[in-house]
Amino acid sequence: MDKRTNAVSKVHYPIDQTNHLQQQSVATMPQVPLLTNTRHVLQVSGDLESVSSEYGGKRRPYADSNIPSSVESRSMDMSREFSPYEFGDIAWKERLDSWKLKQDKMQMTMTEGGPPGGVGADADDHGQNGEAHMNVDARGPLSRVMPIPSSKITPYRIIIVVRLIILAFFLRYRILNPVYDAYGLWLTSVICEIWFAISWILDQFPKWFPINRETYLDRLSLRFEPEGKPSQLAAVDVYVSTVDPLKEPPLVTANTVLSILSVDYPVDKVSCYVSDDGAAMLTFETLSETSEFARKWVPFCKKFNIEPRAPEMYFAQKIDYLKDKVQPTFVKERRAMKREYEEFKVRINALVAKAHKVPEEGWTMQDGTAWPGNNTRDHPGMIQVFLGHSGGHDIEGNELPRLVYVSREKRPGFNHHKKAGAMNALVRVSGVLTNAPFFLNLDCDHYINNSKAIREAMCIMMDPEVGKGVCYVQFPQRFDGIDLHDRYANHNVVFFDINLKGLDGVQGPVYVGTGCCFRRQALYGHDAPFVDKPSNDDFIMRFLCGPRKKGNPSNSKSSSKRAPARTESSVPMFTLEDVEEGIEGFDDDNKALLSQKNHEKRFGQSPVFVASTFYENGGVPHSVSPSSLLKEAIHVISCGYEDKTDWGKEIGWIYGSVTEDILTGFKMHCRGWRSIYCMPTRPAFKGSAPINLSDRLHQVLRWALGSVEIFLSKHCPLWYGYGGRLKWLQRLAYVNTIVYPITSIPLLAYCTLPAVCLLTGKFIIPSISNFASLWFISLFLSIFITGILEMRWSGVGIDDWWRNEQFWVIGGVSAHLFAIFQGLLKVLAGIDTNFTVTAKGGDDEDFGELYVFKWTTLLIPPTSLIVINLVGVVAGISDALNSGYQSWGPLFGKLFFAFWVIVHLYPFLKGLMGRQNRTPTIVIVWSILLASIFSLLWVRIDPFTSETPTSQGQCGDNC
Repeated sequence: MDKRTNAVSKVHYPIDQTNHLQQQSVATMPQVPLLTNTRHVLQVSGDLESVSSEYGGKRRPYADSNIPSSVESRSMDMSREFSPYEFGDIAWKERLDSWKLKQDKMQMTMTEGGPPGGVGADADDHGQNGEAHMNVDARGPLSRVMPIPSSKITPYRIIIVVRLIILAFFLRYRILNPVYDAYGLWLTSVICEIWFAISWILDQFPKWFPINRETYLDRLSLRFEPEGKPSQLAAVDVYVSTVDPLKEPPLVTANTVLSILSVDYPVDKVSCYVSDDGAAMLTFETLSETSEFARKWVPFCKKFNIEPRAPEMYFAQKIDYLKDKVQPTFVKERRAMKREYEEFKVRINALVAKAHKVPEEGWTMQDGTAWPGNNTRDHPGMIQVFLGHSGGHDIEGNELPRLVYVSREKRPGFNHHKKAGAMNALVRVSGVLTNAPFFLNLDCDHYINNSKAIREAMCIMMDPEVGKGVCYVQFPQRFDGIDLHDRYANHNVVFFDINLKGLDGVQGPVYVGTGCCFRRQALYGHDAPFVDKPSNDDFIMRFLCGPRKKGNPSNSKSSSKRAPARTESSVPMFTLEDVEEGIEGFDDDNKALLSQKNHEKRFGQSPVFVASTFYENGGVPHSVSPSSLLKEAIHVISCGYEDKTDWGKEIGWIYGSVTEDILTGFKMHCRGWRSIYCMPTRPAFKGSAPINLSDRLHQVLRWALGSVEIFLSKHCPLWYGYGGRLKWLQRLAYVNTIVYPITSIPLLAYCTLPAVCLLTGKFIIPSISNFASLWFISLFLSIFITGILEMRWSGVGIDDWWRNEQFWVIGGVSAHLFAIFQGLLKVLAGIDTNFTVTAKGGDDEDFGELYVFKWTTLLIPPTSLIVINLVGVVAGISDALNSGYQSWGPLFGKLFFAFWVIVHLYPFLKGLMGRQNRTPTIVIVWSILLASIFSLLWVRIDPFTSETPTSQGQCGDNC
């Protein structure tokens, strides 16, 4: 491939400073003309040499001009009204006092019986007051923190401290009072209890500062969407990832895309990128059909303001769809649209049926050429723009958001890094084509349930005070199709409504893989800016002397150590002066060459993409032709593009774990960024979750495996990032996310102890005094009170809390345990072990998937625990009946221990029984086998044999 000779310093950026003074935040993104709007012409990459030859080995798409190194300082205009965000609390207090004074005057006027100045003055004053009120409201904060009331959070913190003290005394008692006749059982139990205490501390203390947040969508509109002017809201790219359309139904993906295209946001600010990592023609054809149906669906959604805007979910709602609808044509148009959607579903189903019958020669497109992705492991990169601004219009003539199909190049011998690699490819493609300053990533089965979801995120990202240091806004995951009782804790309410709320008060929630809006510059590996709160003296100096000029030689050395400050939308985030710091000893040509090499080492050999990274607030040059952008987009998704770059190491989604989301968020938090947790009243996104027991356990297995991989990597929070800006409570939270699978080992041992104690007649606790029993009672009470107070401040119901506790045990003794061994084999020995799931039956009724039994090795440990504890209960009761009343006292403690295990595993047992107690044969066979083994052990132990044979000899036959 020809070497690219363009220096970054030679790229020209059109800069518009005409409205420089009036811009308050992120400006509008320059519109990109339609790249292509044909359903049959697909932009496909060739090999790297041919791509380079098309550029003539020069790759100079832009005019030769230097990037301006600084922005001229502006003089203070005393005639204009000062913004409260420029002069802080002083001006804001004055505005607030002025507003209160006007309200008091209006109240006095109403009390006296009429407005001053007669009726005519009333209208004028009302208009002026309303306009002033709107101006003040527009300059208010776009979001604010809602602290948990002290009446709820203070008792919660107190009981945590009390529980910690009780726990310390309890462990002290357990360690100092061994059980010598059951020393092995006692030692095992103490080790387990110490680990449980450490695990509780890691989980509990990051929840010390829980908060709620509130956003103000009306203020966002007042500030960035002035009436009669173009919208100044920031552009947002939306990423949707899919791999196999036969496992991820195309209709589900189509609904997700339709909900994105119809979102309540300016159409020229939204671009939807769909990553097809399986290069499936079925996905391509599905998007083609979806783009056609969107021309009818999008105007229907916006005309009648319907929710949700995924048609499958909207038409499936069992509610009164006429509520709040006043347009006379709504019923007629709804029926017509439902018929259109049903026809759309039939076309998609026909494509799916056709995809099951793959021709021997492979798929061909409508123009007769072979589908480039026939070999899913060896194919070129593909990009198709289905919708755009030049030809993407709905049936009413309105513009539609962009819809871009992307399938990155794959070749044998390359590590493509699965989902993380696909997401990084989307980052680069979107950076070349649209370069929005923010992007939202969604799984293909997560649709936008709240059409204002992007606006909710922008209330935080575009807030001039809060948004500066925010790397991403995470939304909670909500799910459809879960059984009413949520048997396997699929909703995960405790994590999303308690843990993440707690982290939001520290440094922000962890990234959970979907439903997250990112700041592009944060994902590019830049450190967070230092947000200094200026004092009142700084405000006075700025008022008297004007803004401080950039490039002051007296503090140039110190400023180079600070993170770059925010700039206007058309100014590069890093000027050439910033880029070329440290290379002052070179001449101009060497400077440009070294600057280019440094950025190519980080971002790859694409001058267009490297240039796009200089703009903090996004945008692309106007002068570049669409064909050049497409060719560059094809180049940045080539399989060798990331070689010898920082992609996957410091930039983009981080490689090294199947849970790339945890690693990616962790790296950004280490750089000083913070994240925000946004929970709108109407859930922003909804998705689907596996409600079947085996599928649910395999999902948990994947998460736990990723945590084990991080624990065994250099990015482990136990030793990584100590030189950064990660808060210690945030570090505790990340440590908890990677060590929780280890809890499965002591948990499995602890759940086995009751059965062993019942079968052997021994116990892990010695005979205790009344005073010692207080520690046990106090510990149990503190556990219950902590749970009750936690539910009180979070609003989580007791059912959700209890289901979470049950599945913590179920997942701990099954999926987490397998994840440890699988992770060790994968990291240390390089052996990748996969657990297959085989379906044995099904049901077509509602929640029929809940009762499908799929045998997998993950079911063996919990099944064994249930069987041995049930056998132990029977053995213990039989022994007590044989021994007399004196043995019932010690038996109660053992039975309570065993029932604790059985109650926690009850949902698992219910899942094994299936519908109407139709127990699968494999479960019956396994239970009989285990019961037989422990029965033989019990006979071998022989608990009924008398331990004092001498007494029988003394008594003789007269007894």
